[in-house]
Amino acid sequence: MRHSSQGGFLGQIREIYQYRELLRNLIVSDLKARYKNSVLGFFWSLLNPLGMMLVFTLIFGLLVPNVQIERYPLFLLCGLLPWNYYSTSVQGSLYSVLGNAGLVKKVYFPRAVLPIATVLSQLINFLLAFVILFAALLIFQSNFSPWLWLLPLVLLTQTLFTIGVALVLSTLNVFYRDTAMIVDVVMLAWFFLTPVFYSTSLLPASITLLGVTLNPQRLLYILNPMASLVNIYRDLLYWGYRTDLDFFLRTAVTAIAVFLFGAWFFRRYSDRFGEEL
Repeated sequence: MRHSSQGGFLGQIREIYQYRELLRNLIVSDLKARYKNSVLGFFWSLLNPLGMMLVFTLIFGLLVPNVQIERYPLFLLCGLLPWNYYSTSVQGSLYSVLGNAGLVKKVYFPRAVLPIATVLSQLINFLLAFVILFAALLIFQSNFSPWLWLLPLVLLTQTLFTIGVALVLSTLNVFYRDTAMIVDVVMLAWFFLTPVFYSTSLLPASITLLGVTLNPQRLLYILNPMASLVNIYRDLLYWGYRTDLDFFLRTAVTAIAVFLFGAWFFRRYSDRFGEEL
């Protein structure tokens, strides 16, 4: 059965707000399902980044000492936690619609709440992990930026970007079931193309490709929004730099554009979900 959502983007937002109780219940349900019958509960979400931190610290701190970065575990966590938030949100959202096929076919509600709930449940995990990160930053006397007040806006920017990507991929996975396999490969490549465990200063200042001179460091930020976001987190929490507002605004505009496209794309095809599931 097809249902048309209220007109336009603002109507879509209003409709989701009207179903905010459903959204809240989906978030709670997702968190409960993840930690059900788990002895350590939420702390499992910390073991993955802590384990990766130990591995990368061993490799880059001991086995490759010539590329040592001061307080490398903190440097790594400032990039790893935002990346894990993005990665787990994207991977989880792939099946947010597909995994609720029975609900989608039987009951009307704004379908967008399904991928949004997945992202917001991961946001809660991210914020809880941030408590651990802040404790570590305080213990090791990190250089907090005077622009630290921008952090909530950075979190909002990343969340909008992530929701936009989640809306697109959850839609594609309904119509093309091999989307998940493609995303696995793309996310692995994306991880290595994002300066999570390395500094962009390790990249060459310029390369020549087909007679054209390029700046890999600049291109990484232009073409990869997650690289920009990781850089902003580090500026605020690790380096203590004064954030370049132009750089942040460009990243925010990109995130909003991805969010708006994702909302349009999802709305464009959501009426066909019942036929495909």
